[in-house]
Amino acid sequence: MFSLLSTASMLGAFTALFAIVFQAYLSSNELVRLTVILQHLRDLEVEHSVTDQVRVAIGYGSCGDLHVRAVDFLRYDENIGRALNTSEYTFGDITSEQEFLLNFAYYFQRGAAAERFTANRELFLNLVQRAKKSSTAEHHWALGGNAPVIGTRMAIEGANVVLGAKMSSKLKTHLRPEVRLTGSLVEDDDIHLILEYNTGDTWGGLVSPRANRYILHNDHHNPLVSSLEEFEAALEGFDPDLFIVSGLQMMDNYVYPEGVRETRLGKVRQQLQAQSPHTRIHFEMASFVELKLLQLLMRNVLPFSDSIGMNEQELDNLQQVLETGRISFVADCNPRVAHSLDQARSVFALLNQASNVVGRRPLSRMHLHTLAYQAFIVTKGSSWRHTKQAAAKASLTAHRHVCATNIVNPDAAYLQMDGSFAVSATPNARRIHFENRNPVSCWEETIPLGNEPTAHQRQSIDVEICVAPVLICKNAIQTVGAGDNISGSGLVLQI
Repeated sequence: MFSLLSTASMLGAFTALFAIVFQAYLSSNELVRLTVILQHLRDLEVEHSVTDQVRVAIGYGSCGDLHVRAVDFLRYDENIGRALNTSEYTFGDITSEQEFLLNFAYYFQRGAAAERFTANRELFLNLVQRAKKSSTAEHHWALGGNAPVIGTRMAIEGANVVLGAKMSSKLKTHLRPEVRLTGSLVEDDDIHLILEYNTGDTWGGLVSPRANRYILHNDHHNPLVSSLEEFEAALEGFDPDLFIVSGLQMMDNYVYPEGVRETRLGKVRQQLQAQSPHTRIHFEMASFVELKLLQLLMRNVLPFSDSIGMNEQELDNLQQVLETGRISFVADCNPRVAHSLDQARSVFALLNQASNVVGRRPLSRMHLHTLAYQAFIVTKGSSWRHTKQAAAKASLTAHRHVCATNIVNPDAAYLQMDGSFAVSATPNARRIHFENRNPVSCWEETIPLGNEPTAHQRQSIDVEICVAPVLICKNAIQTVGAGDNISGSGLVLQI
């Protein structure tokens, strides 16, 4: 009996030791693989730099971001769990703290980014004060708003940036001196409450599948695009190479007097139409839940944009609106490459279908940024350059921003992409095998437009598609602003 027990014990110990050694072997191999991938992404990133100081004009708006760790700050009670079991809470305008908690829970358990407006100023200021005074959740302030964050990133990369925004003198101290502010100073900044969470964070019985953020705001400057006129005056003689439109999600669910929002967006449209043909225009998408606003953007902004940038939630939302006329509140937070590319092709084709809009620009560039990869679609023969290098730079920027470091450490990263991926979810679609020494995969294809062509309309568009893996940050420090930094870094190499 003793001999049998001893043998069994020895066998168990050997099995456990083998498992440890095998796991260490796999980890060592993966670290070597990540190091090789990182080196070749870096080689691509530095292959082309900003030699001429490109001129970039970017609007609109700014804010002060108050960051707080969500699961340390928010109070969970069983009523939240019971309510979520009976309904899905996808409020647009948050009117009460209960709605706020339910809306946060809805997105948190799906790992989906969200940005929501509350007209209840008392509720919002109460939450801000609680975040500032919380003894359990550390907080910090940062410069916020899509335009300042994208502008800052592009200035770091060497661009000459003019920013259309209004901010306080205190917030302006957080702006890089290379970024020229065109809006006047205000006494009080709009504030965004940034609720950050990490992969595996738990809140009550809910678990987040990935790192992300939920943003609540009660803006009063940004929804009116209040910097637009001063921005317009500052653009005279600047002649930008790139004009970036961002921050328009602040108009989502804001209550306007009759016709005011339409008038303000009409002025944005006029500003875009006034740009010279050589000035490329990029529209940075965001979290929208109001169908009417998206319909206004499809009339006033999208037809005049050469380029659009978005994450997986925003891509799914835009596709749904274009194809069905309905809003998509949430999508898969970790979509497969094939699925995303099919969605991107559909949006690219729909936005390029012929229309009678005067001054319309054909869409020639799309940039999708997800947790696991960067995907670009660029029209062949267009003026956008260095797509492969831009994809590599965007990938590395994603890691650097989320890990809050300038150094990409392979030991602090992991890959989520498989060893190969299908270029489409259609049957028998081509598969591309991932190469460690050539990590950015690029190929050419033709996207059919699907409309009835005339003598002056194209039936299809020849494009280049590039997909780059992201060395995902294991311990996310900040997710807010990631998309803005990624978009800015990708754009700066392509102008």
